[in-house]
Amino acid sequence: MKDLVSILDGNTFLVSDRRGDIEPSFDFPTGLFSFDTRFLSTWMLTLDGERLHPLSIDDAESYRTRFFLVPGEPTHYLDAKVSVIRSRSIGGSFDEELTVLNHSGQEAEFTVRVEMGSDFADLFEIKHKRQKKGRTTPSVAENELRLIYRREAFHREAVITTSTPGQIDRSGMTFVIRIGPHDEWTTQLHVATMIYGARGEDIRATTPLGVRRSAKAIRAEQDELIAQAPELGCDCQPLAGAYRQSLNDLAALRYDSITLGVRLLAAGLPWFMTLFGRDSIFTSLQVLPFLPSLVKPTIQMLAALQGSRLDDFRDEEPGKILHELRYGETAGFEEQPHSPYYGSADTTALFVILLDEYERWTGDAALVKQLEFQTRAALEWLDTYGDLLGTGYIWYKTRNPETGLPNQCWKDSWDSISYSDGRLPAFPRATCELQGYAYDAKMRGARLAREFWNDPAYAERLERGAAELKERFNRDFWIPERGYYALALDADGHHVDALSSNIGHLLWSGIVDDSRARRIADHLLGPRLFSGWGVRTLSDDQGRYNPIGYHIGTVWPFDNSIIAWGLSRYGFREEAGRICHGMLAASRFFEGRLPEAFAGYERDLTDYPVQYPTACSPQAWSAGTPLLLLRVMLGLDPQGEHLIIDPAVPDGMGRVELLDIPGRWGRVDALGRSRNPHDSRHGH
Repeated sequence: MKDLVSILDGNTFLVSDRRGDIEPSFDFPTGLFSFDTRFLSTWMLTLDGERLHPLSIDDAESYRTRFFLVPGEPTHYLDAKVSVIRSRSIGGSFDEELTVLNHSGQEAEFTVRVEMGSDFADLFEIKHKRQKKGRTTPSVAENELRLIYRREAFHREAVITTSTPGQIDRSGMTFVIRIGPHDEWTTQLHVATMIYGARGEDIRATTPLGVRRSAKAIRAEQDELIAQAPELGCDCQPLAGAYRQSLNDLAALRYDSITLGVRLLAAGLPWFMTLFGRDSIFTSLQVLPFLPSLVKPTIQMLAALQGSRLDDFRDEEPGKILHELRYGETAGFEEQPHSPYYGSADTTALFVILLDEYERWTGDAALVKQLEFQTRAALEWLDTYGDLLGTGYIWYKTRNPETGLPNQCWKDSWDSISYSDGRLPAFPRATCELQGYAYDAKMRGARLAREFWNDPAYAERLERGAAELKERFNRDFWIPERGYYALALDADGHHVDALSSNIGHLLWSGIVDDSRARRIADHLLGPRLFSGWGVRTLSDDQGRYNPIGYHIGTVWPFDNSIIAWGLSRYGFREEAGRICHGMLAASRFFEGRLPEAFAGYERDLTDYPVQYPTACSPQAWSAGTPLLLLRVMLGLDPQGEHLIIDPAVPDGMGRVELLDIPGRWGRVDALGRSRNPHDSRHGH
């Protein structure tokens, strides 16, 4: 997304090229989107029939952008007698102000044309290049072009209006204008996205944000949220920049849920502007010490949509927590199972983990009591439907072979789980981190049962089950000759023996025997897995390794934040600090915004982190990464009514000071300082 420019507000976002243009494409989701539908697939500006070229782009704010453009090739810039400014903003709907400036001393005539169109593509149709089954009809009126899409009861419209009269046809608007010497001409274009419900009204009208918001209202709301976060003071400029950018991105990624009318965090732009069980839970864990107000609505939403029946199409099972919720056409017509879809084997345990961690930070006992039924159902799922083969492990195999996800762990691409030689195991599969999450969920569930549900017998049963799982896991997943845990067990119970970053999640969960923790830490920071920027998803000597393969060699910031947390849990503070150091150094090359993933090339080979071509940016759990790294470096851990602060700031980072950390204790400050503060400005 390096050459693309995006703006977003809630579930409405626009992605264009660096001229501000949108061209019809199924190769990448450029366009104006709202609730999984593309409302504009064409938005192209010409001046006297010529495309324009960018001089500069002002995209400092998430919800508005300005493009400074001139006609002709770059060699003509110095002779340009005319320039164009496109000022656009998004707030439920889309507004663009076009300003043409005549820089000559003579009156001049220009023809301004904006090509406009919509394919009303569902995001899944873009991903899989499918053709539409409904019909789009343009309608022209005075100062208005209306693009109408219908497929049975599914009804969407893009209504485009102009403040200045022009020639309007079915594919755009043309303005023939005369501008005096050193004067300018302006028009306001407005695009309303209409999402009609069964009663013939826009279904967003009843949500907290409504259909249209001003830039001022968006800025005020984002500022209000950011003001709730602790104040960071530090010598390390990459850390300071990443912290600011993360807070801004998290504020921008919030959206309105049509289902329950609450504000939630979307997973990431452009593919994942919706609720994802796994992403939402991990992001919530990352942001808890900073913005706990973001977490409760997510927990409530996941609980409200918990699985209650057996539904093969949606991979739904009683007690299971959802994977993904979509609102588009393919979900509505059940061409995709995402309404919601439950195809992930980790979200159910992670839900219990998040609820416990949330109470530890906030003291919100009422929510724990309110969600007792849902939490027990989630824990029950671990021992029933989650254990497909009855072996005491969490396994996965989709119930929907046509449109269900084959891999239902966090590395959910098709080739992410492999043997060391590159072969792919059959299904079902039991990946190692799923067992760690289940262990942690049982331990945390026991605490909730004992302290809040007045059920010590249930607590003891959960603790006994966790202890048995830990013993069994350390026996069955350990590969003695390799000195690490298998990535997974295959359907025959044999080791899927690839060396992967998943073993870092085991440290976070606490399932690793203390006697083996050092060997795991050494693998994670060893040359096969650690690139110098971060831990690769797959070590570089494995058969399927690819430094630009989605889950088979790239470096994921979120993954690294969890690994750093796990290393810290087992006392490997220096190793955790090396990951923090590498991630923050990498963030400088992304202007503070860590992407979804970047290439796994060795740091000494490239000197900078190489972009992954289609990485989401911003993405919620990447935005949450600097926050969790801060928690790790400062050693923040809630214990009862107190916050334990045990800093271990990596060498060279200098002073790190976090003021007004919110929690059940009120607000407290944390201060850490590295032993060797040199070069802290650059994070090297």
